[in-house]
Amino acid sequence: MGGDSQGQGGAARDEIRAYALAAGFDTVGFAPATGAPESAGRLREFLAAGMQGDMGWLEAKVDRRGSPEALWPDARSVVVLGMNYGPEGDPLAILERPDHGGISIYAQGRDYHDVVKKRLKRVARWMHERFAAEVKVFVDTAPVMEKPLAMQGGIGWQGKHTNMVSREFGSWLFLGEIFTVLDLPPDAPEADHCGGCSRCLDICPTQAFTAPYRLDPRRCISYLTIEHQGHIAAEFRKAMGNRIYGCDDCLAVCPWNKFARPTGEPALMPRAALAAPRLAELAGLDDAAFRGYFAASPVKRTGRDRFVRNVLIAIGNSGNPENAAVVRERLGDESPLVRAMAVWALHRLLPPPEFAALRQACREDEPDVDVVAEWDAPAA
Repeated sequence: MGGDSQGQGGAARDEIRAYALAAGFDTVGFAPATGAPESAGRLREFLAAGMQGDMGWLEAKVDRRGSPEALWPDARSVVVLGMNYGPEGDPLAILERPDHGGISIYAQGRDYHDVVKKRLKRVARWMHERFAAEVKVFVDTAPVMEKPLAMQGGIGWQGKHTNMVSREFGSWLFLGEIFTVLDLPPDAPEADHCGGCSRCLDICPTQAFTAPYRLDPRRCISYLTIEHQGHIAAEFRKAMGNRIYGCDDCLAVCPWNKFARPTGEPALMPRAALAAPRLAELAGLDDAAFRGYFAASPVKRTGRDRFVRNVLIAIGNSGNPENAAVVRERLGDESPLVRAMAVWALHRLLPPPEFAALRQACREDEPDVDVVAEWDAPAA
């Protein structure tokens, strides 16, 4: 259909939009499969500065990530689709409950990769049958620069916090793409509507923004709690508060959220167990219990050890000495990552004489140098 006229292409575009909306997507845009050279350039600068940290997948296939044509040379158009996952209440209310863990809104329901991909495949299959056209579907596990494509397709724009913002859905959109050989007229790109606002930059607990539209992920709580594989630097631990998986601060304060509405998709609604879990319960999870607790949740991708690391930091920030008992149990954990954060948490929860006695009893038998360093560190 690459040789179709503009009128025929427009009719196909209208059919696709209508079908996608009926299939459960909340917004649909159309972009050319040519990519955005300026976005690819910024990505290369980002990687050259080493800001990817432990996110090695950003470096992999960087040439294909920078251009849809490099990913699939036959592609002519990209259908960009969004699903609303807007929360019912204030995402930051959990921060006032220090004995409970804060899990990012996007991860409180079913894994969005599965939900979005299932819908994408349904629409793509219909497109293939309806127009006899080749199609390929992508969620964010593929080397696709989704946000620039969404901006080109009129879905929204990348705000100063580098995340997608929509005039209709605020900060709360999951994205997916269907690449196709169909030559579909593109939508008008969305303009940047951030204006002089800097709320997202000002609220960041770890000052991860080096400038508007510039994020250093290595300082970002979402990166630290999800992607970072080792010990979280002491300078960031207090700022994490009770955030144990991701951080919604910069998303939640965006003024465009006044137009957002709660999701109507049951699979994306919060599971009760993930909306405000008790930290003391999470600290005791072994690997099997962790996998069971977070079945069908994106939280599973961190693995048990990193997740419990985050939980222990949150317990250390809770200010509740009653949590010390469950933390003590983690001093004998198989993971040095967990043991180290147990020491840090106890340093913050126990009176100095009690911590000193525990240090004397435990430090000498500790085989890991990083855990020993936590025993010897000054009170944080």
